[in-house]
Amino acid sequence: MRVLFVTPECFPLVKTGGLADVSAALPAALSRLGVDVRLLLPGYPAVLDGLANLHEVGDLITDLPGTDRARLVIGAMPDGTLAYALDAPALFGRPGNPYLGPDGKDWPDNAERFAALSWAAAGFAAAEPYDPWWRPDVLHGHDWQAGLMPAYLAMRPDRFAGPFRPGTVMTIHNIAYQGQFAPWMLGAIGLPTAAYAQNGVEYYGGIGYLKAGCFYADRLTTVSPTYAHEIQTDEQGMGLEGLLASRVDDLTGILNGVDYGIWDPAADPHIPERYGPADPGRRGGKAACKTELQIAFGLERRADAPLAAVVSRLNHHKGLDLVLETAGQWVALGGQLVVLGSGDTWFERGYRYLAEWFPGRVGVRIGYDEALSHRIQAGADLLLVPSRSEPCGLTQLYALKYGTLPLVRRTGGLADTVIDATPASVADGVATGFQFVRCEAQELLFTLRRALALYRRPERWRTLQERAMTRDFGWDGPAREYSELYNTIAFDRHRRAA
Repeated sequence: MRVLFVTPECFPLVKTGGLADVSAALPAALSRLGVDVRLLLPGYPAVLDGLANLHEVGDLITDLPGTDRARLVIGAMPDGTLAYALDAPALFGRPGNPYLGPDGKDWPDNAERFAALSWAAAGFAAAEPYDPWWRPDVLHGHDWQAGLMPAYLAMRPDRFAGPFRPGTVMTIHNIAYQGQFAPWMLGAIGLPTAAYAQNGVEYYGGIGYLKAGCFYADRLTTVSPTYAHEIQTDEQGMGLEGLLASRVDDLTGILNGVDYGIWDPAADPHIPERYGPADPGRRGGKAACKTELQIAFGLERRADAPLAAVVSRLNHHKGLDLVLETAGQWVALGGQLVVLGSGDTWFERGYRYLAEWFPGRVGVRIGYDEALSHRIQAGADLLLVPSRSEPCGLTQLYALKYGTLPLVRRTGGLADTVIDATPASVADGVATGFQFVRCEAQELLFTLRRALALYRRPERWRTLQERAMTRDFGWDGPAREYSELYNTIAFDRHRRAA
């Protein structure tokens, strides 16, 4: 089975969010199952510089949207996975954020840039493919940046009709980001007029890249079972709920995994003292990490103070207004809080004020620091993830491994991965964290009080930590599900072609 991952980012070469982690870890897990996975990435400077043994594949590409001069190159990722890069300097030869210009706004030619990525992916199915030595059985597109790939295969048979059309799957990592562009871009991105229809790429008077992927792909996936259900509802479907509900038999929720080669307190080089499930308590490795974290954020060095943490983008969608509202009462209960993140100016200012109002009890770092995020996971007692919606979430999975109990809102992947500490689940020894339902500050505060009550019973708290740390959210299970899906898609495609 040969699979081409079409993705706009991949750790460690380029990362703006969790998609980069998935694009790095899932191919490696699939390779362990015998799947021949290769990546297709935009040729950002960081990608071209980061791939080893880079060399050109095929001929010069002269018909891409947005440029008449590009080449396909192939090299090796740091873990050895083979990756193609679409080397189109006019489109991708820009430093910094892959989607935003120096002014913080979207690049004005993003429509052409990511149409070109999808076009290059479709080129693997052409009669004269871009790589004559390797043909994928399945094209796997990730998020709106790869959404036009199945549309090109369906609507441009004159260009991409090879002897065998690969199957297609689209993964929705976050339905809030859809790639919407003006309708007059249709010709510039190489689609015929017939594609601009409700049963096509038209989306509320414009062109929807994610909508195109959801309409034309053979199968659809998203990153947790609960999110697969939620995006079929008016509340979270973002205008695509009708289409997704009509394709419910083709839509699968497959939970994301964690790369435990990076996130494991027993081997983490970023934390001051390593530890495992046998030592998650208030003495030993995790206790040392907590003390170091309190020092790093200027907090009082108190082993008995429950330390809650936030590692997140700071915005309304992530529910961080609820934390602002309840922080003062949490401090009054004897708690401490550390925050690492950046986002909306109003939220950044609010958290800075919070640290000024409660010196020694609240510490805030605006920005992102990968090493510090590891130290927070190791040193905190609670991780707060009060998101209004969360397709999967990774921070709560990291927290479980580090014995830092997640306190989450019951939505998306948060609902699928954290078992609420009710009296029954605690007694049965299955609880791994805390959940609340309504997105209200008072409900978050009530749940914080529940957590505090258990924290003050050290043996029960330790039992929850041990259970959390032994939960397995590695990539092997999700990789098996994807492998089975690829086999189904390829079988169906071969059967139709026969």
